[in-house]
Amino acid sequence: MAVKILIADDQEIFRRGVKHFLIDMLNNVVVDEVGSGQEVIKAIWKNDYNAVLLDIAMPGRNGIDILKQIKSDKPDLRVLMLSTYPAEQFAIRALRAGAYGYLTKKATSGELKTAVKKILNGKKYISSSLEDSLISYVETGGKKTAHELLSDREYEIMCMTASGKSVKQIAAKLSLSDKTISTYRSRTLIKLNMKNIAHLIQYVIINNLINLNYE
Repeated sequence: MAVKILIADDQEIFRRGVKHFLIDMLNNVVVDEVGSGQEVIKAIWKNDYNAVLLDIAMPGRNGIDILKQIKSDKPDLRVLMLSTYPAEQFAIRALRAGAYGYLTKKATSGELKTAVKKILNGKKYISSSLEDSLISYVETGGKKTAHELLSDREYEIMCMTASGKSVKQIAAKLSLSDKTISTYRSRTLIKLNMKNIAHLIQYVIINNLINLNYE
């Protein structure tokens, strides 16, 4: 029986590259690809996949939100999160939501190979950088920081804002309106008890959440 994998990412070139890699790496594999969260949900109901490779920054719905629905609809489906966001920013959130692993798009082909084979065998994939994040999380007793109280979308927009993205750029990336992005930013400031975006950026830098290589 063929192994069936779904790649969900809004960048066609990236999807195609990963698809060809998986086909070369695995025997008897069928790889489908989709570019939006809505397509992910439709695809998993139409097909019985062994694994899903899911990007966090999907148009419309946040990738972790999609992950939560996948785990609700099909609890046994294994999901590997792929993202430009470094592990310290989203890995804990992804694992809490039910991901089998988290891999940045800067990972080597060897790391991707190891991660995919592990999740296909029903094992979690924990990279060295993710191990550091988990150790830190355990050492603090799992105590939530202020930014962990933000919703997944608020957290994502906060990081993108701090990386220098404008409201229009964020809106275009996430397929949301400028007004919606502004609303999320305002909510975030309220939740973090901050007066302006400058304070927000300072908070992100102090807490080592910044990633200047955001797309």
